[in-house]
Amino acid sequence: TLFLSRCLLKMVKGNIIVPEEILSFCCNGLQGSTSPPRAQEPGEREEAPGAMASPSPARNPTEVQMSQLVLPCHTNHRGELSTGQLLKWIDTAACLSAERHAGCPCVTASMDDIYFEHTISVGQVVNIKAKVNRAFNSSMEVGIQVSYEDLCSGKHCSICKAYATFVAQGPLGSKVRLEPLTPQTEEEKIEYSIAAERRRMRLVHKDTLKDLLTHSTQETELETRDGSGAVPAEKTRVESVELVLPPHANHQGNTFGGQIMAWMENVATIAASRLCHAHPTLRAIEMFHFRGPSQVGDRLVLKAIVNNAFKNSMEVGVSAEAYGQEMSVSCRHINSAFMTFVVLDQEGQPRTLPMVAPEPGDGERRYREASARKKIRLDRKYVVSCKQTEVPLSVPWDQSNKVYLSYNNVSALKMLVAKANWALAREKEKVRMYTLEEDKFLSFRIEISVCIPASRAFSLLSNLRRRHEWDSHYVSAELVQKVDDDDMIYHVVSQKLRHENKPQDFVILASRRKPCSKGDPYVVAFRSVTLPTHPARAEFTRGETLCSGFCIWPESEEMSKVAYYNQATPGYLNYVTTNVAGLSSNICSTFEACEKFLLKNKDDLISRLQD
Repeated sequence: TLFLSRCLLKMVKGNIIVPEEILSFCCNGLQGSTSPPRAQEPGEREEAPGAMASPSPARNPTEVQMSQLVLPCHTNHRGELSTGQLLKWIDTAACLSAERHAGCPCVTASMDDIYFEHTISVGQVVNIKAKVNRAFNSSMEVGIQVSYEDLCSGKHCSICKAYATFVAQGPLGSKVRLEPLTPQTEEEKIEYSIAAERRRMRLVHKDTLKDLLTHSTQETELETRDGSGAVPAEKTRVESVELVLPPHANHQGNTFGGQIMAWMENVATIAASRLCHAHPTLRAIEMFHFRGPSQVGDRLVLKAIVNNAFKNSMEVGVSAEAYGQEMSVSCRHINSAFMTFVVLDQEGQPRTLPMVAPEPGDGERRYREASARKKIRLDRKYVVSCKQTEVPLSVPWDQSNKVYLSYNNVSALKMLVAKANWALAREKEKVRMYTLEEDKFLSFRIEISVCIPASRAFSLLSNLRRRHEWDSHYVSAELVQKVDDDDMIYHVVSQKLRHENKPQDFVILASRRKPCSKGDPYVVAFRSVTLPTHPARAEFTRGETLCSGFCIWPESEEMSKVAYYNQATPGYLNYVTTNVAGLSSNICSTFEACEKFLLKNKDDLISRLQD
């Protein structure tokens, strides 16, 4: 009876017609069953009242879960969920999560890259989970996970993962200062920590693209293969107008960001279809920002054109402009986006696409920029989006991926710091050594408290040219390239390791970060990179570091906790395990020397000027 009653509740919630016989049986059963009570089985424990379900762990208060059954009205001609409809659901769930934390209306400010891994068919269920990862002053990052569920087979599959930025708004559009968010679980702590680095990447996104395109467009030439069958880009141009009505807007009268994205996806799909004369599939949307709001009554003019077609994919540029009732009045640029489409054959593999013949002038500029953006997208997806274990020890360094390598460097260290299963392995006077054993890695952490301001310790430890003063393993560190104030590349020479007949050398990217908000540490992250100007040489054994660095927490104005982290690579593993086992005290002695170095130089004015 209880089982059927639960089914009944679900059916009622789902607006399903319930047969009268079942309804009557369930109601009678709830009022009191005439069946004798069931005899207790031998060894069966009697449950206390209210013990039908074990208490679930506390959920993040900002978490929002949305489940949508894909109906024919949501799909395209192939019976697959329209990406525009999915974007509306994503934006709605993310907005509800943001408003839970803010306690006031929120608007979409930006959306990071979205890569769609699978399509969703009619009859399947879309499950969306959104929660705030971190709140800054008046903006917050919301993480969104999307998966689908096949109700017949029970199969679950990931569709995409996205990060959206929302801004809280008060009366008359004024900004609202947000309360800080306190992460609870290990996963939340990792997302919280890395959110600051993602925010930094968003803030420099426009300048990064401008810089990369400046360098790339000087080298990118129009494709020289036979273009006799090329389609003029002008033939793919689409322009459409939409009237913003109340159902398209939120409670403030502003158009939903997801609705605008859906309209943009619609015209982009038409443009892509005009090139390939087939039905394309959206594979990715590049990071974009909303430049301003639109309101109920606005006319949104949406324009799209294929910028470039590669062998198996094409980039479509699309823009949204808002007009008032008088279309002759100057427009407001709402948004621009770049979408990547493919055309799949019967086996689900991308088909070869026809070439695009760009128009002279702006058309050729868009063509070249699309080629540059493709390289940027590949760099960003390869370095930022993949799992840490899939990133090679040493990644080639160039101008096009410097922002993303820096992001990966810092976020990898922050992920290591946020791990929960660190175990104390050794303690020698003030120095404490912890280890973390995972499937593929052994990591260690060295901790020491030092009487020095955190900012001063950060300045001293981030300068690798001075590391030989306290670390006997370092012979020299040459500054090879100052990328910017926060990122520098060094060529480091170290002492010979046991059983080695020549010294090691490293090419290391050092990335510095000051605290984003109160409670954050100062961060100095290290990882290996490859530079054409510094190849491996015969007189050295080329070493590599995957993830290492310092985190420095202020304990008071004059006291800091300094922690060094290292994810041991195979060449370094024997040295680490020897120290962990207590057969050597080299690591502890090195950090005792580090403490003396910091104390000696904390008031050194000459060192401050050099730094």
